[in-house]
Amino acid sequence: MLLNQIKNRTLERTGAAPSNFSAELAPADSDLARQIAKDPYVFDFLNLTEDAAEHDLEQALMDRIVDTLRELGTGFAFVGRQVHFDVAGDDFYLDLLFFHIEQLRYVVVELKTGKFQPEHAGKLGFYVSLVDDRLRRDAHAPTVGILICGDRNDHTVRYALGRSGSPMAVSTYTYDSLPPAEKNALPDADELTSALGWYGGTLEQDD
Repeated sequence: MLLNQIKNRTLERTGAAPSNFSAELAPADSDLARQIAKDPYVFDFLNLTEDAAEHDLEQALMDRIVDTLRELGTGFAFVGRQVHFDVAGDDFYLDLLFFHIEQLRYVVVELKTGKFQPEHAGKLGFYVSLVDDRLRRDAHAPTVGILICGDRNDHTVRYALGRSGSPMAVSTYTYDSLPPAEKNALPDADELTSALGWYGGTLEQDD
């Protein structure tokens, strides 16, 4: 697990996604919500190509749900896929719904394999409002949304989130854990295990 986090730069990616959390949530809650979203998400365990369709991406994430939850981060619990809402006779289906058991909040995840478009924020905001109204309890923190897309223009994201009214972040994803040069510079599993074992032994001797 430690080796995986080092190779995938988990610490660097956590909290890096552009969001409107600071504008839509109380300061303390905004800081917590920001730690939920990574940028980019590393889906190297899916064995998909860049031209995979959204349905294929969603299906692959569900087929490897343990790896998906590991990549999302500590505290995520899977609630449902294509979660159905009936709004006065109109049917809507959100891609993925999770519950963060440490922050006690629902997290709506929408998947887009293409580039971020302003209308994506409107759709995600709609789903966040639905979950907040239909599923959220008094003890829960406000629902947040994460749009995971293939690419984005940060200026477009900033304008789209500026007036959305719902707390959300826009992240990208990649199928590559690290560029080759950076990957080669990291220790392999045996080297890291040996180093940690030596360090642990040194601590025991010092004690």
